[in-house]
Amino acid sequence: MKALILVGGYGTRLRPLTLSIPKPLVQFCNKPILFHQIEALVNVGVKHIILAVSYRAELLVQELKTLETKLGITITMSLEEEPLGTAGPLALARSYLCEDSEPFFVLNSDVICQYPFKQMLQFHRNHGKEGTIVVTKVEEPSKYGVVVYESSSGKIQRFVEKPKVFVSNKINAGMYIFNPAILNRIPLKPTSIEKEVFPIMSENGELFCTELEGFWMDIGQPKDYLTGMCLYLNYLKQNNDASLHQGTEITGGVLIDPTAKIGSNCRIGPNVVIGPNVVIGDGVRLSRCTILGGSRIRSHSWLQSCIVGWKCVVGRWARIDGVTVLGEDVNVSDEIYLNGARVLPHKSISASVPEPQIIM
Repeated sequence: MKALILVGGYGTRLRPLTLSIPKPLVQFCNKPILFHQIEALVNVGVKHIILAVSYRAELLVQELKTLETKLGITITMSLEEEPLGTAGPLALARSYLCEDSEPFFVLNSDVICQYPFKQMLQFHRNHGKEGTIVVTKVEEPSKYGVVVYESSSGKIQRFVEKPKVFVSNKINAGMYIFNPAILNRIPLKPTSIEKEVFPIMSENGELFCTELEGFWMDIGQPKDYLTGMCLYLNYLKQNNDASLHQGTEITGGVLIDPTAKIGSNCRIGPNVVIGPNVVIGDGVRLSRCTILGGSRIRSHSWLQSCIVGWKCVVGRWARIDGVTVLGEDVNVSDEIYLNGARVLPHKSISASVPEPQIIM
């Protein structure tokens, strides 16, 4: 079986992290975002993965060579010379996707969840039509385009963009499975699968949906990255996952890389991820945050709702919160307060930032 992952472009929503590496390689819970998806696909028998990319493909190739060998799969780059939207990349990769008559998966690369690939495949084969999409329930459907479908069969009736009155609370979760026949609907030009392909498929009775169980999040921007991290850690905790760290200083779901060093009298958690070669000083308080590899958090700092990029230094008695994101190699002086700051790579911060702003 095959899968196409829509890796896409510049990752602007997740800056400043994506100024250093492509978004699919940014670590999420101590593993690149893309690796979570690839490993789940391999578990259901996918042997060939096509990455639809338009930016910094050479860095992806280097990183994925090892994963290819480890998992015994083929990973192919399908390089867009111009952005092709969410459907055009399927047309560009037609020669790979049409090698046989088997259905193939298509995923948005920002989605984190309990990937229901086995359930999707079974459901798709049972209804026998051209396409299956996964839908997920949301609390505020008026913010989204919603999917209206027959609850008994899953047959999609229509799509409604940001409804003013309630028609459905299910939205497209960014995971699909298609028969190769869908490629006859998609021209090789910038095309939206959601707005130009799916509505016609539903009119033709060729599009069905299955509902996702469990958590789901598009982690393409910092506040959603942190929400997704909390959901993922909670899922691990509910399942008593052995990868979670235990200890008297730990509260709730916490992942700590074995190479990290933690000082004395710390309070870590709930919902914290500490990456490789991180050093946490004495008396540090961490909650709802990710500390990426090689960073150093000096003693008695307080970090909440933030992402600390690679090789940063946070000074003593500093306080960071408000969905602050530090790019790579940022140095924060002692006793500094950062609230909602976005700090570009290689900067030194010597004055507090009490209101959200970008530090260039």
